[in-house]
Amino acid sequence: MAQVNLKINGRDYLVACEDGEEQHLTFLAEYINHQVENLVKNVGQVGEARLLLMASLIVADELEETSQELDALKDGDMQVTSGDDGTLEKISQRIEDIAARLETS
Repeated sequence: MAQVNLKINGRDYLVACEDGEEQHLTFLAEYINHQVENLVKNVGQVGEARLLLMASLIVADELEETSQELDALKDGDMQVTSGDDGTLEKISQRIEDIAARLETS
């Protein structure tokens, strides 16, 4: 079992993970840290537990919205064609926005 040191909001966390998952876990922690940094900019240091809760809610909201979009695509409620009033462009832009946030974290 491997261990990886994750830094969120300037604090180190030593976390165990399966061998080979260190890079992925670090990537996820960097995304969470980015969310926390944005919250600190907007609301200040309101306590570590509260910041982590707020960041978790933001990430859960992103996941839920993406899940709903995926379900709509699977159910055929949302068409993914270039002529469909920008739906493809909206989804593409959303994916690009999420990718950009991940890259900057």
